[in-house]
Amino acid sequence: MKCLKCGLENRNDVKRCVNCSTPMTWTPDSDSDEEVIVRVSRVALTAIILALCSFVFVFLSLMAPVNLMIRNITWTIRDVLLFTGLVMLAASLILGFVSLIQIEISGGKKTGTGFAVGAIILSILAAILPIWRIVSMANRGTAINMYCGTNLSGIGKAMLIYANDYGDALPRAGGRNSTWGTSVAYNAANRMQAYAIGPNGTGGSAAISSSLYLLVKYAEVTPRSFICPQDRNVSQFVAPNQDLVQLWDFGSEPWKHNSYAYQMPYSAIALTTSDNPATPIAADRNPWMPSPGWGVKNFSAFNPDGNRASVMAGNSFPHQDEGQNVLYLDTHMTFENSSSCGINMDNIYSSWNGSDIHKGKPPKIGYQPVSKIDSMLVNDPPLR
Repeated sequence: MKCLKCGLENRNDVKRCVNCSTPMTWTPDSDSDEEVIVRVSRVALTAIILALCSFVFVFLSLMAPVNLMIRNITWTIRDVLLFTGLVMLAASLILGFVSLIQIEISGGKKTGTGFAVGAIILSILAAILPIWRIVSMANRGTAINMYCGTNLSGIGKAMLIYANDYGDALPRAGGRNSTWGTSVAYNAANRMQAYAIGPNGTGGSAAISSSLYLLVKYAEVTPRSFICPQDRNVSQFVAPNQDLVQLWDFGSEPWKHNSYAYQMPYSAIALTTSDNPATPIAADRNPWMPSPGWGVKNFSAFNPDGNRASVMAGNSFPHQDEGQNVLYLDTHMTFENSSSCGINMDNIYSSWNGSDIHKGKPPKIGYQPVSKIDSMLVNDPPLR
């Protein structure tokens, strides 16, 4: 039997229409003065508006760039956006289902099913966004870690090749007693001029990158191998119209073309391949030395025995403070979650401070390791 008011087909035994609750005996003339007003559900409208706002807030929070130089401010903004978006998400999801129920029982007096369904779908999509972002960032971080690990592993193998030709000594630029300097005459005609070595083979200075560049000159390592994709303002060294093997460093600003810290080579106790194989020899950038794209971390905030945040304060910048890739003398490479990962938990980025080897003291130009098992992986600071 068809309802004469709304036109819905009902069973013959029903007394009221299942859609509009009108008596099946109703005729157009029986209440012709009554006007049925159909309105869009306000709850459904509210739900769709909240869902749209939620999607925008969550999207902005996940896409906002993370500037590690002002991490505290940036993460506060991101957290507020994400929290607000998630609250709106929950409200829109609840209101979407409530409006569907209201529309169903309104007897045709309320519409807005499309708004309600749209709110529910948008809320679900907004809820999926953070999960997608976490998964994609985790995959990207893993890929970058593997890329850096491959770089360091290749550098380690090249060091062994180099050492085999140079009396088991790891790459060390300059003369017999050259000191750590900030830059070299990278395109000089010979080694003596490049490092300002005296006629008797003594004196002079060389950068940390100068020692690593020896792998480009003599071990066929490409300049790209010294670049971490996450290291800011650092790019592959290119020397147009110049043969790389004729040069002595990564250009006039070598700190812009090398991402990796190296065990301080200008010392009377420089490492050889016959030393303890568990000794770290290279890693991601030192967090307590100036660099092209990062600030210098607050050494006092670092506590190797503290909570996770205080441990992360001593990790390298490029991998979001989570840790650093570390190359050991036996050429194996691992991603370490703490910088205190040397022999006897020695800190790889600091020099010993008396009996304190777990934290140590931040390095400066002129500092030298106290012992062969005192890891002090350093970078060249940019010239100011």
